[in-house]
Amino acid sequence: MEPRMNLMTNELGAKIGKRFAAVSVAIRQSTLPRALQELVMLRASQINGCGWCVDFHTKEATAAGETALRLHLVAAWRESTVFTDAERAALALAEEGTRLADACQGVSDATWARVREHYDDDQVAALVYVVAMINAANRLGVIVHQRGGSYEPGMFAGLAD
Repeated sequence: MEPRMNLMTNELGAKIGKRFAAVSVAIRQSTLPRALQELVMLRASQINGCGWCVDFHTKEATAAGETALRLHLVAAWRESTVFTDAERAALALAEEGTRLADACQGVSDATWARVREHYDDDQVAALVYVVAMINAANRLGVIVHQRGGSYEPGMFAGLAD
């Protein structure tokens, strides 16, 4: 499968991409731990089958201090012992927020309550935006056949400037 288009080399694509990146910068500057942000984005990317985003967020999570064990187990977080209750709540929100078409209820009240137990209002806002933005990014990557394997941590630093 060959890439269809590089959105960042297209004038309009790059203009929109900078604005998209600015939202990501705001999220990254929140008090929601960066490693957790990366785990949430990795899980959504796995569900959506976006190779570029799986590559990106695996490498960024490693740069943020995540261990190989936790990265290997994020796809099976329910059946593993390496995630905290707070992380489990965030991963459940990521899955339910990603699988909207698969779950007629969307994000369940039980998942929402668990998230609210562990995170303050600003962190919840950041978490909701993380889930929404990564799902948008996954769709962009899948539509244009952006392939994983070439991402280098930090390669987009300063993009939103």
